[in-house]
Formats: sequence, C-alpha cells, structure tokens
Amino acid sequence: VQLQASGGGLVQAGDSLRLSCAASGRSFRYYTMGWFRRAPGKEREFVARINQNGASTVYADSVKGRFTISRDNAKNSGYLQMNSLKPEDTGVYYCAAQMVGQTFGYWGQGTLVTVSS
Repeated sequence: VQLQASGGGLVQAGDSLRLSCAASGRSFRYYTMGWFRRAPGKEREFVARINQNGASTVYADSVKGRFTISRDNAKNSGYLQMNSLKPEDTGVYYCAAQMVGQTFGYWGQGTLVTVSS
C-alpha cells in the first residue's frame, strides 16, 4: 500500500486542522492505520491508530481528548482531526499502515504542522 499525507499548515494555538491520508495499491481496509509525528530535534512518536474497521482507536496521552482519528475505507482514506492545537503539536505528521501481526511498515511522506503561540 502507498500512502500520502496532506493537510498540514501553519495555524495558531487553539486552532483546528484536519490531516488526510490517501492510500493506493493493496486494499486499505486490511490495514490498521496510524499517525505519528516528529517534532524538531526529537524522535518520531506515536499519535493515534485505528483498526481495520474503525471500531477501535488508541491515542497518545498527549493528544487524547483533542485529536480524533478516523477512516473511510470506501474512499481508501484516513484522517486525523486535530483540535485545540498547541505549539508542542508542531512537527511533521506521518500516516502509516500496519498488517495484522506486523509493525507499521508502510509510511507516507509526511505533512508539516506548525502551531504558533
């Protein structure tokens, strides 16, 4: 599966942003989808993931209650709705896909989110 993230941009603290992840190739619905981010000077970190049918989601504590991950398998797309953004949410956001029993092995190119204070 090939992934392409989009929707990043420059926003102010407190604003909202919606990231999209478009998938192509092998059927998207067979994969768990996740979002990760890399802040400047830091390691890449997990943000959220959603299972194949969208019934189960997991979030990092730092975004819980502010971010919502979702997917539309009919459109081969995933999303990350980000509300109440903080400067510490700044980073490059990557979408990734994972087959059952495997690690996240498919990655998009990343989209930059910058939150100004």
